Amino acid sequence: MFENIIVKYIVTLLISMTPIIELRGAIPIAVGAFHLSYIEAFLISLIGNIIPIFFIVKYIRPLFDFFGRFKPFKKIIDWASERATKKIAESEKLQNFTAIGLFLFVAVPLPGTGAWVGSLIANFLDLPLKKAFFPLAAGVLTAGIIILAGTAAANGGISYLMQHI
Repeated sequence: MFENIIVKYIVTLLISMTPIIELRGAIPIAVGAFHLSYIEAFLISLIGNIIPIFFIVKYIRPLFDFFGRFKPFKKIIDWASERATKKIAESEKLQNFTAIGLFLFVAVPLPGTGAWVGSLIANFLDLPLKKAFFPLAAGVLTAGIIILAGTAAANGGISYLMQHI
């Protein structure tokens, strides 16, 4: 279906930009289904997963404001925003270690801990893009390396098993 290399690159980029899936799903799909090299899959997925950070941290607030006009969304947005802001304001340590916390949150490749949620957290905490971007991008890089290593190990392990069955 995806014979053209440019199409494979674009689809991989789009998958890595998708919430929840992000590069955690894009790398294995690019290597396994699209037969891209590990480096191609990693670089394209990394770029695609970093792109949304800018827009979420910088511009998600108008969406929150829009959806905040509706009662169910307003309650959730206000509650989460208030809690996050209060916790940060109460703790000087938390203020000093916010960048490390964002990095670790995004770097651990578990479901729900990617760049999208990390960027939303940064936005809830009213972190400027300058302070949020580097830890989030570094977290994506680290998660990408972990996923790349896991994908390579799984492929090597599967190939080994297939040859010896």
